[in-house]
Amino acid sequence: MTQREAIFPASRHALYEQHGYSAAIRSDNLLFVSGQVGSRADGSPEPDFAAQVRLAFTNLQATLAAAGCTLDDLIDVTTFHTDPENQFATIMQVKNELFPQAPYPNWTAVGVTWLAGFDFEIKVIARIPASA
Repeated sequence: MTQREAIFPASRHALYEQHGYSAAIRSDNLLFVSGQVGSRADGSPEPDFAAQVRLAFTNLQATLAAAGCTLDDLIDVTTFHTDPENQFATIMQVKNELFPQAPYPNWTAVGVTWLAGFDFEIKVIARIPASA
């Protein structure tokens, strides 16, 4: 049976402790990353939307790095948006900076009504490189 290993970024955010979940779970060569938001170290949301999206990706990258992964190792991406119609341009700008060329990860965007005070969340599955 495959063992699960909890993965946390170097600087654990307060949200993990407050809500009792792991940043990611490693299972064999796959990394299942919990939804990452644009939270500051104390768990509060970054108020500026563009900065919140960038911080969510920064938090994601820190979690990926803790398992020896980068954005290049992403297999599946799901993002959650509280106002997709009005947020799409900002999100696409950040996405295009981080993923400037193919091959792109597959990506599903979901409109939601609540993200615990946040307006953007990103959840991913990544393949852990053999060297990690």
